[in-house]
Amino acid sequence: MFGISPPGWVHTLGSLPAIPLAIYMFARHGRIIPRSAPGTAYFFSMLIGAATVFLVAHQPVSYVIGVVTIVLLLAGYGIGRISRFGRAGRYLETILLSLTAFLLMLPTVTEILRRIPDGHPFVTDLNAPLLLGAQAGLLALLIIGVTAQIIHLRRHATFKTIDRKC
Repeated sequence: MFGISPPGWVHTLGSLPAIPLAIYMFARHGRIIPRSAPGTAYFFSMLIGAATVFLVAHQPVSYVIGVVTIVLLLAGYGIGRISRFGRAGRYLETILLSLTAFLLMLPTVTEILRRIPDGHPFVTDLNAPLLLGAQAGLLALLIIGVTAQIIHLRRHATFKTIDRKC
């Protein structure tokens, strides 16, 4: 179905929970909250997806996205635990984890458009205007979203209350 191999299904089903988890945290908290139950589930789902991309990737850029995602994910989850960053740590954490969500959605949207509907996909060429427009839309959403997150963090000086609401 959809031309997905068994390792491809492991990759797809392993990373799939990260999408609703990210949407939930963005909608509820305005950012990904790493020290929460949804944040922990997001971490493991993203790690499975990023690690298994090496089993299914066909494009060299996929390997780069996988490595960058793992690095950003580990940095995003680790930086909040380093006290010397202070308040800047929360900003870096937010930006890094938002980038992981972007790197999750970029290949997700690309693969959906290239595989659905089965047998007659919306896009057959990586340079198709629909695909490039969708990718540009994701980039615009990232820029607007990170800007909004930074403004929100600046307006709320007490970050502890945000994390405790999870």
